[in-house]
Amino acid sequence: MLNGILFVLATGIPWEDLPPSLGFGSDMTGWRRLRDWQRQDVWERLHQALLIWLRQSDQIDWRRTSVDSASAPTPRGQGTGPSPTDRGKLGTKRHVIVDAQGIPLALL
Repeated sequence: MLNGILFVLATGIPWEDLPPSLGFGSDMTGWRRLRDWQRQDVWERLHQALLIWLRQSDQIDWRRTSVDSASAPTPRGQGTGPSPTDRGKLGTKRHVIVDAQGIPLALL
């Protein structure tokens, strides 16, 4: 299931187009598992565990870090406020910081 979820997220294909020949499981099972894992903060805990392992293995390249952000429109009712770039629209702003290798260190 994890490979199927990552495949859909990386390629952007609709769940129903997940090729059964890849052996990643059912499209709807993958969608439900992603939904459940998001609700249970599995991704955040996995990210933290990987960062701990990378830091202990001296795999984070601190010589250079990069920060980027993007504003994105968000539908009403999802706990967002006015867009930082257009006060008339609801939106959210996402920030990410990566190390010199592009490893995501934080996301807000």
